Amino acid sequence: MDSGLDSTLKTRPCRVEIRTLALEDNYRFLRGLAGPDAECLAIVKADAYGHGLALCAPAAVRAGAHWLGVTSVEEGVAARAACLTAHLDARILIIGGVFPGQCSTVLEHSLTPVAWDGWHFDELETAARASGAAPQSVGIHLEIDTGMSRQGVALRNLPSLLARFGPESPLRVEAVMTHLYASDEAHGETTPAQLARLEEALAAIESQLPAGVPKPEFLSVGASAALLGGDGRTLRDLAGRHNLVPMLRLGLALYGLAPAFDPDFPAGHAPATLTSARASLQPVLEWKTRVVSVREIPADTEIGYNGTFVATEPMRLALIALGYADGIDRRLGNRFSLLVRGQRAPLVGRISMDQAVLDVTEIDGVGPGHDVVILGAQGGEVITAFDHAAASGTIPWEIFTRIASRVRRVEV
Repeated sequence: MDSGLDSTLKTRPCRVEIRTLALEDNYRFLRGLAGPDAECLAIVKADAYGHGLALCAPAAVRAGAHWLGVTSVEEGVAARAACLTAHLDARILIIGGVFPGQCSTVLEHSLTPVAWDGWHFDELETAARASGAAPQSVGIHLEIDTGMSRQGVALRNLPSLLARFGPESPLRVEAVMTHLYASDEAHGETTPAQLARLEEALAAIESQLPAGVPKPEFLSVGASAALLGGDGRTLRDLAGRHNLVPMLRLGLALYGLAPAFDPDFPAGHAPATLTSARASLQPVLEWKTRVVSVREIPADTEIGYNGTFVATEPMRLALIALGYADGIDRRLGNRFSLLVRGQRAPLVGRISMDQAVLDVTEIDGVGPGHDVVILGAQGGEVITAFDHAAASGTIPWEIFTRIASRVRRVEV
């Protein structure tokens, strides 16, 4: 077995290793599940779910993604720069909408905003006219609130917004979108109710957009859970009834994790898409650090802040370069294990801001420089984002996105 000992690293050893080829494979796999009539948008918001926007945005485009999804205009500018550096091009969707004063930047960097409030359209129209944009040349994605009550135009307010899209307006509705907020419920009633409201909105758009204005091209509905949980066909049928191209937004699955369903499907009854994904998706990220030093302690020795762990027998401890400022949950002290030399080593004592301590009493040969896996595989053992989430009382998305920016992202 590889000892994991490596003295070549010249910086603090807490790092994230990113397999961009795995991300590319995941995109192609999911694109195949979506079907040839669908478009897939690769979500790279929140620094690509903590994986590193500069690495992951170009990888998704290399895999064939025509669209990237980010939260903000600032992220959109960064995604555009990452693609240009790699000599790649893609449409970039600002999912969180625009803030006052940002619309000229949207146009300058060829970004596509999601919009739903009247002031969004006021600012976008003003910026577009100031730039000399031709009629209907600036595409926007119109979000409909179908029940989440987060962002999106309510159905009752839709007619007044649609009236704005006259033949002389520089804006056009390129896509209609909504967010399915319970698509990870295997047998829930929420998604059908949302889709019924969406169909009502689509009928209104078809009948109420002014004459001479192009109809939308895309119907952007559904994240990874919708695709893998069996709603993909329903979404394609809905899009087809309205002559729209279905667009699926690939998030967690793009990074190698099939979303969990609550309740999970009974054994043998999961949709084929989910079964295939669970077998085929590849984790993109591994989070690692290294042993700093090793010490022997006698029984009755306290470990860490406030002495929350007291040795009941002689122990061997490994200090590691990992703390809550790197993004690991402080509550995992005394209740979680990491991997060293292919074995699980319990975290003992409280996790400090920059350091933590492992009990390596039962693991032979641990010394300074040995790799420690925080999230990933080593030997025959694996620690997943679901494991961290279960121990922390949260979800895998948070585990990924709270890995701190000071933790280097390294392409491997």
